[in-house]
Amino acid sequence: MAPHPVVQAVIDLSSGAIGGAACVFSGQPLDTAKVKMQTFPKMYQGFIHCVTSTYKQVGLRGLYQGTTPALVANIAENSVLFMSYGFCQQVIRLTAGLHNEAVLSDVQKACAGSVASIFSSLVLCPTELVKCRLQAMYEMEASGKIAKSQNTVWSVVKSIMRNEGPQGFFQGLTTTIAREVPGYFCFFGAYELCRTTFADYMKCEKDDIGVAPIMFSGGLGGACLWLVVYPMDCVKSRIQVMSMTDKQGGFFKTFMTIARTEGVRALYSGLTPTMIRTFPANGALFLGYEASRKLMMKQFDS
Repeated sequence: MAPHPVVQAVIDLSSGAIGGAACVFSGQPLDTAKVKMQTFPKMYQGFIHCVTSTYKQVGLRGLYQGTTPALVANIAENSVLFMSYGFCQQVIRLTAGLHNEAVLSDVQKACAGSVASIFSSLVLCPTELVKCRLQAMYEMEASGKIAKSQNTVWSVVKSIMRNEGPQGFFQGLTTTIAREVPGYFCFFGAYELCRTTFADYMKCEKDDIGVAPIMFSGGLGGACLWLVVYPMDCVKSRIQVMSMTDKQGGFFKTFMTIARTEGVRALYSGLTPTMIRTFPANGALFLGYEASRKLMMKQFDS
């Protein structure tokens, strides 16, 4: 028996939250390196130099800067994302004239994920703004852009409220949505296609392919997402961090400024730690989501 739509939404939301937490714990140091390299591409010679420099400067905690807002960001984003993903699948069934439990194609699921990402962007943008600022705080102070760094979540939140007001939390929202919509089409599309390939090869249902194939599928989905949207993510990080000092231009202006003054290569600064991080982090995300969802859905099996 299928659960009530409200119960289904709660299951999707809870599963997304569990997956989001697993994603952060497995990939936070590499995410910190990514943000530092995106905002200060000339300060570090490469990924290893960034990690070792951060460790020497502030110790291991420097690599885990922004973990609290990252947890909030990922739990909030993935809760809303997977709840909206379930809802958007139902909308696609309705518009395609399919019955409530019809299995969607991989492309239809990719479209559902793409639309769902618009809703998740609204909760992701404020929390990711705080996370990015915390992660790049040492570099902002070292480069003389700010006089004194803020080392806690609360101090960053207070600073944004005082200097920019509530709308300050949505710096980079347009860029976040521009990143998420095509990114999550690739993310869910590659994930579902990979799971289908594994299921066909193993001659079983997609839900029964096992831990390693799920993690690989999640990692592949994440890799496809980042390869497509990485320049947009770089622009978003730059807008969110540099808006601490003065008002930043919009997406296109910032994009063109980086490309013109620093070269196209600067838009891909930090791609190495991102690609290394994507397999364990997104593998953990989907494993947490699929395993917890399957467990909760079992309660409603007749």
